[in-house]
Amino acid sequence: MPSKKIYDVVIIGAGPIGLACAIEAKKNNLNYVIIEKGCVVNSIFHFPTNMTFFSTSEKIEIGGVPFVSHDVKPTRREALDYYSRVAGAYELNIHTDERVLELNGKYPKFNVITSLRSYTTKTIIIAIGFYDNPNLLNVPGEELPKVKHYFDEAHPYAYKDVAVIGGGNSAVDVALETFRKNANVTLIVREADIKPSVKYWVRPDIENRIKEGSIKSFFHTKVLEITPKFLVLEQKLPKQKAKIFKIKNDYTFSMTGYHPNFSLLTCIGINVKNGKPKMDKYFQSNVKGVYTAGVVCGGMETDKFFIENSRDHASRIFTSLIKQLKKK
Repeated sequence: MPSKKIYDVVIIGAGPIGLACAIEAKKNNLNYVIIEKGCVVNSIFHFPTNMTFFSTSEKIEIGGVPFVSHDVKPTRREALDYYSRVAGAYELNIHTDERVLELNGKYPKFNVITSLRSYTTKTIIIAIGFYDNPNLLNVPGEELPKVKHYFDEAHPYAYKDVAVIGGGNSAVDVALETFRKNANVTLIVREADIKPSVKYWVRPDIENRIKEGSIKSFFHTKVLEITPKFLVLEQKLPKQKAKIFKIKNDYTFSMTGYHPNFSLLTCIGINVKNGKPKMDKYFQSNVKGVYTAGVVCGGMETDKFFIENSRDHASRIFTSLIKQLKKK
């Protein structure tokens, strides 16, 4: 059902940066709406149940609303409560459970087509994350139910043969948490070591578990095939001949990262080059009137932008967006 209203800006994504953009729109008396395919801060909702943030609470505050947590680093549950409170405090106009299917048009008249209706808007801010799109291994058996790209909690995997693929923070967290629930854990890493970006307070823990053998590890190793009972692996150590072998496996966590929904960007004409959307210093894309905000600005470099260093995107975007609307 088409919407007769013409918005000044449609914001796609109700994550922290999308909320920050909506706050700026409201402060500037613009007609706006946020469209979100899931719930408010949907990506945070799907984080591991017992996750703790890297940043301290004051570094992920938005809208001038204080974020007070029990410990120095807030938990997932505290963040959900906080961002919900921010949305309520500003009475933000958010349409949840509505997926954007297509973007078309040009400035100053764009169409945003969703699973429920269509919107007409002068400008668009794309503030989507990347958590819905895992990087696949593209190997046989990856579609099996035992293969997971997200981690909820460790309890269901107690006393199971668990393989964790990846060498970053997510992989290390899964390996340690399932190990502590008595899973038989194997860490599989393509590189020579875990990533340098692994949290400094976690690195000694995983290194000691690997050293003592309580978490088995295979470096310089990739997965060739996943079967209901085994993983087929290939390890190629420096200056050695590659060897192929298999290990017993009940569950596989493929923690190989995620990527943005590039099709949503390219359908409106945004130039995505080398896995990164084109944008200026105000985060306006090569398409006049269409902006990107938050982690999507980093493209495939998903560790480049996060809440702490993206909070200013909203104010920078509206510096440009308001000037454009005034000109028109």
